[in-house]
Amino acid sequence: MKVLATLLASVGLVAAHGYVDNATINGQFYDFYKPYMDPYMGNNAPQRISRSIPGNGPVENVNSIDVQCNAGSVAAPLHAPAAAGSTVTLRWTLWPDSHMGPVITYMARCPDSGCQNWSPGTSAVWFKIKQGGREGTSNNWAATPLMKAPTTYTYTIPSCLKPGYYLVRHEIIALHAAWAYPGAQFYPGCHQLQVTGGGNTTPSSLVAFPGAYKPTDPGVTYDAYKGEFSYFPSQTYTIPGPAVFSC
Repeated sequence: MKVLATLLASVGLVAAHGYVDNATINGQFYDFYKPYMDPYMGNNAPQRISRSIPGNGPVENVNSIDVQCNAGSVAAPLHAPAAAGSTVTLRWTLWPDSHMGPVITYMARCPDSGCQNWSPGTSAVWFKIKQGGREGTSNNWAATPLMKAPTTYTYTIPSCLKPGYYLVRHEIIALHAAWAYPGAQFYPGCHQLQVTGGGNTTPSSLVAFPGAYKPTDPGVTYDAYKGEFSYFPSQTYTIPGPAVFSC
């Protein structure tokens, strides 16, 4: 029984991945969608600013619509008000140290009526606002700080953005050894903002999800474990997707 318990515990650790649990936006705390609680609460489920996710597992097909906001994602009823130029703090569940990879954040402008009844589909609406990859050929990745508490990540809403409703797509890409199946794993999630301020910029050069990444992109096929052993030479990492939008 003791051996079985140990094995089950090990399986649990291997299966554990992660998602954004909560956020602080404009000084206000927001609990994000709870995949292991909200679906079972029926009409008593709290209203969220974050879209639904099925659990803490990955999306493994870069050509699937699931890579956008996660599998079966549906729009949230609420938006968090936030000023352009302000900083948003996201808090992940503890990230496994075996899942090295980049952390990337995008935004998309929703209709003037809001994001609550809108999904982009396969339209090119997304612009990248922040990215972090690998520090040279070291073992320090953008995801590394999320492997220890406090698991916080911050992004800044571009100060020049035109006021309105925006959908934020935030993800970690877990890069596994090239010989491991299924290779890269995507952990996306989306939340909804009502951006205020005096900007007037509507970003161009937009991308779609799926579409922004290809299965053959170097940032997707990359073997994060090269350099872990002396007979595997280290290599620099190229983050997939477009350039970061700048005001």
